[in-house]
Amino acid sequence: MRILSGIQPSGKLHIGNYFGAMRQNLALQTEHEGFYFIADYHALTSNPDPRDLKQRSLEVAMDYLALGLDPQKTVFWRQSDVPVVTELQWILSCITPMGLLQRCTSYKDKVSQGISSNHGLFAYPVLQAADILIFDSQLVPVGADQKQHIEVTRDIAIKFNNAYGEIFVIPEDHIIESVAVVPGIDGRKMSKSYDNTIEIFEPENSVKKKVMRVVTDSTPVDDPKNPDTCNVFALLRLVAPDSELKEWEEKYRKGGIGYGTVKKRIVELLIEYFRPYRARRQELEKNRDQVEKILLDGAERANAVAQKTMNRVRKAVGLRERL
Repeated sequence: MRILSGIQPSGKLHIGNYFGAMRQNLALQTEHEGFYFIADYHALTSNPDPRDLKQRSLEVAMDYLALGLDPQKTVFWRQSDVPVVTELQWILSCITPMGLLQRCTSYKDKVSQGISSNHGLFAYPVLQAADILIFDSQLVPVGADQKQHIEVTRDIAIKFNNAYGEIFVIPEDHIIESVAVVPGIDGRKMSKSYDNTIEIFEPENSVKKKVMRVVTDSTPVDDPKNPDTCNVFALLRLVAPDSELKEWEEKYRKGGIGYGTVKKRIVELLIEYFRPYRARRQELEKNRDQVEKILLDGAERANAVAQKTMNRVRKAVGLRERL
């Protein structure tokens, strides 16, 4: 089956991104025909500095390649290198009911967080629908909180098909079985917006400093502790083998262990876990031209699929097909 996923180049990727979704997405490329892209058009809704956007797009590409994305198995490109997606967005906009967009909670949530309101932010779901539909995507991996995004895409596609015939494949969501929420160093959900992240590829000494700053309660060393409510233990779950995790859980419930000891072990495990990926990331940093070639090759393959879809759409709505 064809699976599609996109990520915004909005900042440095962190371990919450990786364990929350990236690892699961990358695993899917072995089972499905993968179409993965860097959503730089979507990133424009926050009006980023042009130099930052360009740099972050390349950095996200290097991160994904270092973490295991295989460009031989997966089509990998920058969204803006397939500009026909914005043509489809306009056509879809002309059949999308305003009420459908007004019900989208993501827009309301972002505005309530102080993000400046603009038409791009409001119409974001239509561009997202174009991303999905233009590649005849069958599965779209999302977290449970993003299920509405796929429902909007399905509604738009069904409305279009009812008006013009069976033009679009109706996608299904693929709910990612995420680990529990990855806590940031302040105890809240790890998020760039909270400035509480541990970046995947930041220097190892910085990783150590951040882990040692993770907030804990004031339970004395000798007293039993609850691993189910502990931020430190939640991070330990991400990287410790099951056998070791069981030993740490027993120590927690028995008492006699300090949070600092656990944090030091998390640092060791995190550095060990990401060491091979870090080495690959450093190689890619030295070969940016190779990364650029991978993205352009992916864009060529993506464009070939997108143009076929657009010809069906253009013919259906009465526009001239392109050769």
